[in-house]
Amino acid sequence: MLRRLLPDWDWPTLALMLGVMLVWSLALLLPAGWEVLALVLLMLALTLHSSLSHELLHGHPFGHERAETALGLWQPGLFVPYLRFKRTHLAHHRDANLTDPYDDPESNYLDPVVWNCLPRWVRGVLRVNNTLAGRIVMGPIIGMTAFVRSDIKAAWASEHGVVRDWIAHIPAVVLTLWAVSASALSVWIYLLACYGALSLLRIRTFLEHQAHDRVSGRTVIIEDRGPLGFLFLNNNLHVVHHMHPTVAWYRLWPLYLSQRERFVTRNHGYVFASYSEVFLRYFWRGKDAVAHPLWRDGAE
Repeated sequence: MLRRLLPDWDWPTLALMLGVMLVWSLALLLPAGWEVLALVLLMLALTLHSSLSHELLHGHPFGHERAETALGLWQPGLFVPYLRFKRTHLAHHRDANLTDPYDDPESNYLDPVVWNCLPRWVRGVLRVNNTLAGRIVMGPIIGMTAFVRSDIKAAWASEHGVVRDWIAHIPAVVLTLWAVSASALSVWIYLLACYGALSLLRIRTFLEHQAHDRVSGRTVIIEDRGPLGFLFLNNNLHVVHHMHPTVAWYRLWPLYLSQRERFVTRNHGYVFASYSEVFLRYFWRGKDAVAHPLWRDGAE
């Protein structure tokens, strides 16, 4: 009876969004002297909020794009406008372009010609950034610098919607910073939490895609059901998400387990047992070259 009376919404996702907002609010309500706890709570809440924003742009929890956009415009992580994230991420889902240095907005690979023209110190920094340790420490600032530079170029070229998307981001940033300034928490600690959340998210994106001559072999599976898997809302089952982008986060594991052999065959065995394995293998070691290893004259 209750289900008939309630709207046909994705209630687990909506409940989790409410829980994240409550944890975020609790962190700001903590008194002076509780900064460490506030920092930890904020990092966790902001990481989960980013994962939930990913659910929003894929049609959850309302199944109504305008409603999801209205909810997504508040980005307490401050650094990435929801509408820019939405445009670039949906472009990333054109699987034929995965890892393309130009046409995949989320690619970490560079055209070898561009790579060879970079100063030696820049190449050194990017090599360090290709280790998991480097990606956690330096990845957010390197990624945001590239992201903002790309958007400035796009805005200068009058690309549709870029300036508008950034303007739409401003009111929620102002409101968030006002709330932080009204709390006992320093704005600098809040910004550190935002950076820390981006660092955690870099663990998820570190191995999401690899250079492979087959499109189907470019997307990872990390079979982790621990705290990081939850923070990333099971997006570590990344090939499942790319094959079924509208499936809600809590349905990814049942879908994967019901067809595991199919998914593992599909991605040519690009599988890790857990994030522990990823840390042990790549914390100090680069996962592959920064210059796209299969890039030849503008084509993979």
